[in-house]
Amino acid sequence: MIESLLAHGIWVAIIFIIVGFVALVKGADFLVDGASAIAKRFGISDLVIGLTVVAFGTSMPEFVVNMVSVAEGSTDLAITNILGSNIINTFVILGLTALVYPVISQKRSRDFDIPMSIIAGILVLCFVAVQLPFGESERGIGRIGGIVLLLMFCYFLYNTFRHAKDHPEEAEAEAIKPMGVGKAILLVSCGFIGLVVGGELIVQSAVDIATRCGVSEAIIGLTIVALGTSLPELATSVIAAFKKNSDIALGNVIGSNIFNVFFVLGMSATIRPLPAYEGIELDAIIAASGSVIVWMAVKTNKERKVQRWAGLLLLLIYGGYLTYRLLNV
Repeated sequence: MIESLLAHGIWVAIIFIIVGFVALVKGADFLVDGASAIAKRFGISDLVIGLTVVAFGTSMPEFVVNMVSVAEGSTDLAITNILGSNIINTFVILGLTALVYPVISQKRSRDFDIPMSIIAGILVLCFVAVQLPFGESERGIGRIGGIVLLLMFCYFLYNTFRHAKDHPEEAEAEAIKPMGVGKAILLVSCGFIGLVVGGELIVQSAVDIATRCGVSEAIIGLTIVALGTSLPELATSVIAAFKKNSDIALGNVIGSNIFNVFFVLGMSATIRPLPAYEGIELDAIIAASGSVIVWMAVKTNKERKVQRWAGLLLLLIYGGYLTYRLLNV
């Protein structure tokens, strides 16, 4: 049905992709609210819910788009959705946030989260830059690479839970909305439906737009799809900066980047190997360098902040990268 409607023209595809993003974002919100309420009913602490249900929920848009892309064989879209989202998270969202108000970094972020994000970027770069001697037939992220990423994700979760347990004063518990079981189940159900429908609309519309415009799925994934799946983080971080609560922006961005690579990309590659595409090395380098720049920015001043100059630098680098990428399609 979707294919027949898309045959009517590119404007239908554009409308569908917008509707898909709305369904995806609202579906993730409904799923998180409903699942959190159900978990609360079973006596699970707000802190644990925040570290699991809420954390996974914020990466649901990227996860669903990737699962649909993998199922339909659009592997370029699956990789660029993650690389593009991480690039936009770091260079655009954090850059804009720091430009509005300097971003404070917590000790945990400086000592563990940012280094883990750097490791994630380096691993992806290694996987796509060389053909690894693990039985993989071509460059890219194969099943062995996917398993490595998932193992790193398990270590990240373990360390996060252990830190929260050892330093309860640093951990922020989520404020869970109380609701009845029936309403919670309804929200979870609607959330799943919204995610599935939204993901299907986005992937099929993105492929259709790429075909009609004569550009690769990789470019669409790096721009339209990546920006769409990053919209919740963008809105949250910039609004927080205007309220001078920009400290949550760094945690949101770095946490999202780690989840995207270790969990979403790891799961995607484990299900279906993701071969390299033309230009992937540059995309991986930019994605990996973002966390390095942020780490250097917070380490080079006594306030341990991402200052306005660093925000401007991030935005300028992204502008140069995007211009080069679009001119060399």
